[in-house]
Amino acid sequence: MQWQVLKKSLFEHKYIATKDLAMSLHIALNLERPILLEGDAGVGKTQVAKTLADIFDTELIRLQCYEGLDSAAAIYEWNYQRQLLAIRASVDTGSNLRDIEERIFSRSYLMERPLLRAIQQQKPPVLLIDEIDRADEEFEAFLLEILSEFQITIPEIGTISAISKPMVVLTANGTRTLSDALRRRCIYNFIPYPDRETELSILERQCPEIGVELATQIVSFVQSLRKEDLEKKPGIAEMLDWAAALSGLGINDITSDPEALQSSLVCLLKTQSDQYSIPTLVSQKLASGNS
Repeated sequence: MQWQVLKKSLFEHKYIATKDLAMSLHIALNLERPILLEGDAGVGKTQVAKTLADIFDTELIRLQCYEGLDSAAAIYEWNYQRQLLAIRASVDTGSNLRDIEERIFSRSYLMERPLLRAIQQQKPPVLLIDEIDRADEEFEAFLLEILSEFQITIPEIGTISAISKPMVVLTANGTRTLSDALRRRCIYNFIPYPDRETELSILERQCPEIGVELATQIVSFVQSLRKEDLEKKPGIAEMLDWAAALSGLGINDITSDPEALQSSLVCLLKTQSDQYSIPTLVSQKLASGNS
């Protein structure tokens, strides 16, 4: 698949990608390398993985990263309850210790977590490792073997090699600096907030029922709002939620009802301080285009 074809496929699945992003994805898929997508929250990084799964009609396996994430939650874990039951049953039947150990440390007692499950699929899935920068630095070491060799070593069993190589998408929001070792293994792309024309295209593609005039007002307002000093700038998802809310409220002009406009900003402003920092006078100024 050429990058132009991939870009068109993304568009057909309602994801508007830049040339740089489409090219990066094409290279990553062609080289069978993970792709690392960085950018502010809400710019559409996670949606890339979801859209790729739709394009290739394959399973999306997601690992949501967080502080303290370990191999038991990400790679594999033994089913301890089943193992205990098996031990008790084996003791009752007089089985020897070696037979018990071989049985309870077999694949049938292994609980596959996202990373192990991703390399055991007949059809290559899309593996989304979301917000990798929220995990501890130590966790990155668990990923290196998988991202380099697409295999996992389990001491009790041995090395499990991939049946198929998943399409790997890692996302990061800049919470912490990622290791050079991880970056070396990935194709990289930074996704910024979309420009006005691109964001308008996204809105028209996702919400075709929104009129051109209102769509233009929505995008202009959100783009101006992002220039304000906010704790959390509204992303594309928030913009689409706000558009749907305005449509549901029957608002065709955001300058027509200041009170309704202010109330609807709960879709865009997600912290108390941000809501306080955009009072009615400011929202009206932004709505009128005098940012």
